[in-house]
This record gives sequence, structure tokens and C-alpha cells, in this order.
Amino acid sequence: MTDATPARGGKRPARSLKDILNSEAFRTLIYQVALAAAVLLLGLYLYQNVVTNLQRQSIATGFGFLDQVSQFEIGEKLIAYSPRDTYGRALLVGLLNTLTVSAAGIVVATVIGFSVGIARVSSNWLLQRIALTYVEIVRNIPVILQVIFWSAVIRNLPAPRQAVELFGLGFVSNRGLSFAVPAADPAHVWMGAAMVLGIVLTVIGTRMAKRHRENTGKYVDMLLPGIGLILGLPLLVWLAFGAPHVISFPERKGFSFAGGASISPEFVGLMLGISLYSSGFIAEIVRAGIQATPKGQVEAARSISLRPRFILRYVVLPQALRVIVPPLTSQYVSLIKNSSIAVVVGYPDLVNIGNTVMNQTGQAVEAIAVMMLVYLIISLVTSTLMNIYNRLVAIKER
Repeated sequence: MTDATPARGGKRPARSLKDILNSEAFRTLIYQVALAAAVLLLGLYLYQNVVTNLQRQSIATGFGFLDQVSQFEIGEKLIAYSPRDTYGRALLVGLLNTLTVSAAGIVVATVIGFSVGIARVSSNWLLQRIALTYVEIVRNIPVILQVIFWSAVIRNLPAPRQAVELFGLGFVSNRGLSFAVPAADPAHVWMGAAMVLGIVLTVIGTRMAKRHRENTGKYVDMLLPGIGLILGLPLLVWLAFGAPHVISFPERKGFSFAGGASISPEFVGLMLGISLYSSGFIAEIVRAGIQATPKGQVEAARSISLRPRFILRYVVLPQALRVIVPPLTSQYVSLIKNSSIAVVVGYPDLVNIGNTVMNQTGQAVEAIAVMMLVYLIISLVTSTLMNIYNRLVAIKER
């Protein structure tokens, strides 16, 4: 009986055309090419259909409208803007407003979420139940209802003439929050730069202290030196510029306030709604991360009489972060996208201003495409930054 198996090291027999056509790899390639062609043809059909319909209605296409004069006012803006500016600048104002409310929401949601998450695993029964109740409430009420609720609460606060005074530093009213701020001074720019330098030096010092502890076993506490750098350097700059201390205080003036700075009720309502909603999910992520820490390590830390706050800071949280950060990234991205419901309370974010641009120009496809692209870029940048942080906090296996 002859063995048909080719000898080891010998050449494989040439495959016939029929074998190639009947192979699984060839069929898979054909299916993929056919699917790609179908998607491409569908996209071309939809594009041609949209262009034809727009031309039939005498609606221009393209992104040239971004250079046209907007002719509408925006109530809340971080950069100079007037109705004589272009639609492109109006969308930029909306983008900055979106980034501002998203950044504020992320900070508030993180602080509340971590605090409630730690309380969820507390040994105090009452504190644990309060945290659980909070999580169940904020997670199960739609975010849009929470935004509307907080906006309604703020709008039902006293009018400016009966505003609640905050220890002489500001007022809370149905016009939002008005508070005292230092008057503009050139020293503030240098103070900000000094604070950034202090943060950088603190990060470097913390990493050096960690490396020193790993090499020698000796612990160096960088908490107080870090606070000293972050606050001390700006203080030195402030003193070097002659200690300018002119403060602008808000004052009642008619039906509003003059002086100081203010935060609109729309901003506060939107920020509270999206941050409280996200904080419930962040709390559960933190709880899961803490409970994922091996109990043996916590018991070992207790056996050497380490205080609970040090156990949490140096044993539990560093290990919990590798579990917390990936889902936390998704919550940050979701919070940013949830900010697009600002239109329901009238906050001029990117979507709100984009809708105005779309209604005035009639170029709905292009306006929506711009908004989609912006949110895509913001989400990708957020994910990239969080992935970098995740690699930094990941435990290096030896």
C-alpha cells in the first residue's frame, strides 16, 4: 500500500484552480469583497440621493457656510463673540462650553463617585446604606430628568433682590451663582504658570519617592511637600508682584448682579444632572475595584497596625485602580456625550448652537457631520489620555 502523504521536506503538490475556488479562504475573501462593495455602493447611492434632493430644494452643499456671518447672539461664552462673527466661531464657542461643562462634571462626578464608592464598603452600617440608597436613586432616574429637575430647582430660588448671601462672598439666586473673584492682574498668568510648575515637580517628586521606597523600603511622604509646591510657588509669585489683592465682589444691581463672576443656572443644572447621574455608576466601579483587592493584603496591613486611611491609600486604592480605570474611562466618555442634552435647559453647548446653525443655513448634513466629528475626537482623546494613565498605574509584574 502506497503512502500518499508527501515526504517531510518535500514540496507540496500544486493546487488546482478548482481546489482554490472551493477553499474556505477564497470564499471568505469573496464574501468580504462583496460586503465591502455593497457598503460602498449603498454609501454612493445615499450620497447621490442627498445631493440631488438638496439641489432640488436649492440648498447649498459643502462647508462654506462656516465662513458666513452668524447673525445670532450667544448668552454664555468663554471667548469674544458677536453676531457679526462667523458660524465657525459660533460652533467654537459651543465647543468650549461643552468642554467646560464636561470637565466640571467629570471632576464633580469623580469626587462624589469615589466618596460614595468608598462608603459602599464601609464597616459603618448606616453610612453603607445611605451610599447604597444614593446609588440606586441616581442610577435609575434618566439623566435628562435629573438635568431638568436641578434646573427647575435653581430657577425656583429667590430672585436677586432676595438672593441668599454666602458669607459676604457671593449670592445664590435664580440667576445662578455669583461670587467674588480677584480683579484681573498680570500676576495671575505667572501664578498659573507657577502652579503648573508645582504640579509637575510634585509628580516628579512622587515618582522619585516611590522609586526610593521600592529600592530601600523607606517611605517618603510627598503629601505636604506637594501641597507646599502647588500652593507655595504661586504664593511666592504673588508676593514678587507686590501682593495684588483687589477683589471684585458681586453686588445687587436691578434684577441682576454687577461685579464678580457668575455661573448661569443652565450651566449649574446641566452640570449637576450629568455629574450626579454618572457618580452613581462611578461609585459602583470604585466599590468593585476595592472589593477586587485581595483580602489577605488588607489583613496583613492591619496586622502591622497600619491605620485604615493608610491601608486605603497605600494598599487598597493602588491595586484597585487597575480595575477601576478601564470602566471609569467609559463613564467619562458617556458623561461628555450626555452633555449634549444641554438643549433641554437652554445651555449653549455645541449641539444647541449647531441646531441654530442648521436651522439658519439649512445645511443639516454638514452641521450634524461637524458635531459628530467633534464628539468623536473628544471621545478618542479622552480614551487615549485615560489609557496612558492606566498604563502608569498598572502594577508592574516582576
